[in-house]
Amino acid sequence: MTLRFCRYCDEPITDPHDAVHLWHEEGMSGPGRDVWAHREHAGFVEPNTVLVRILARVLIAERRRP
Repeated sequence: MTLRFCRYCDEPITDPHDAVHLWHEEGMSGPGRDVWAHREHAGFVEPNTVLVRILARVLIAERRRP
């Protein structure tokens, strides 16, 4: 069994039925990892703001191209 940790509270998720898969984060030097949360915490987890800012800059740069 894989030990999963909640992104919101950083506690281990011991009950597999309580684990909610949120998304997959790509890794720079590996396969990346899945992000999990307790069912009751899933609505409180926000995406990584650094990644959102990078994506926004890429989209803005693409729109400015002639």
